[in-house]
Amino acid sequence: MDLFSKTRGGMERVREARRAGLYPYFIPLTNNEGAVSSFGDRTLIMIGSNNYLGLTTHPKVRQAAIDAIRTYGTSCSGSRFLNGTLEMHLELEKQLADWVGKEAALVFSTGYQTNVGTISALIQRDDFVITDKEDHASIIDGCRLSYGTMKRFIHNDMDSLERVLASLPEKGGRLVVVDGVFSMGGDIAPLPELVRLCKKYGARLMVDDAHSVGVLGGGRGTAAHFGLTDEVDLIMGTFSKSFASLGGFIAGDQEVIEYIQHTARSFIFSASIPPANAAAALAALQVMKEEPERIARVNENGAYMRRRYREMGFNIGHSETPIIPIIIGDDNKTLMAWKMLFDNGVYTNPVLPPAVPPKLSLLRTSYIATHTREHLDRVLEVMEKVGKALEII
Repeated sequence: MDLFSKTRGGMERVREARRAGLYPYFIPLTNNEGAVSSFGDRTLIMIGSNNYLGLTTHPKVRQAAIDAIRTYGTSCSGSRFLNGTLEMHLELEKQLADWVGKEAALVFSTGYQTNVGTISALIQRDDFVITDKEDHASIIDGCRLSYGTMKRFIHNDMDSLERVLASLPEKGGRLVVVDGVFSMGGDIAPLPELVRLCKKYGARLMVDDAHSVGVLGGGRGTAAHFGLTDEVDLIMGTFSKSFASLGGFIAGDQEVIEYIQHTARSFIFSASIPPANAAAALAALQVMKEEPERIARVNENGAYMRRRYREMGFNIGHSETPIIPIIIGDDNKTLMAWKMLFDNGVYTNPVLPPAVPPKLSLLRTSYIATHTREHLDRVLEVMEKVGKALEII
């Protein structure tokens, strides 16, 4: 069998979408101002971004990145383990640990590498890692790259989690890993119950706060949102969302972070984040502290859109955050809705199986602090028009 035979048959769905003018991915931006983006000569309201606080174009963040390039150049050209650690990386780690309420933090090159490296470093033979069925792919891949055993529980179902924990043998360590805010549904992990079950069954708890830092808990994440910072063992975050940069971090007890620092392969064998990215993340963190109204505004915008969508009859699932899915359940209708919205000046993200369960295709929409009420009302106007035309509402 020819190895490449799969590349022909496996791409037919993509080719069909292209022929129909409904292929929605890899569309290049020509300009991006946060709330509004340009694609060629077209300007669209952007509700498909994770730029929750609107900091990618903040003057302080931009200037910090420019200044870092002038001082350090464009790259460290090496891993953190060898020649790639800047004083700025250490300062960023110190400030991140303080922000999320932990003893220490470690900065990775991406959020994906943070999860892969942390989980695979900690989970060894005879250990168990237990994940929510809707956890991010980077968590799943970290489990697969470990030498331990992965178990899964039904999404946000604490009875299901308890059954899994109760079934495990006493031998070996246990780590429960969940998203704080789930990236497709916009719902929040039930942290109080998770903490209770982890204590009952002797498991450690890691929370992926990629979509929570900068949004929940005054910007400090899911644990702070519930007042459970001391009860969560590891807090993970990324810079590609609220921090307006690229990279990731894991925070926890000093001893645990030092172990990860010396054993995580994705940390040791990757080049460190460039100076501009580190400086941008530091500046974004400073803006979060100086302008807390941005955190309040992104949540206000999310609450406004959730209320209006429900009033209009859209199915938005269990969203509790500025991530709001428009659940359609039909692949073709989802692509048609994306195209109609795009043509009417609104950018969304169509998500189809297997990225979501079968018959749960959706438009992933997300809202940022710099969206004005005018932006939001225009989105609602177009969304209602499309929803009625396709009989979604």
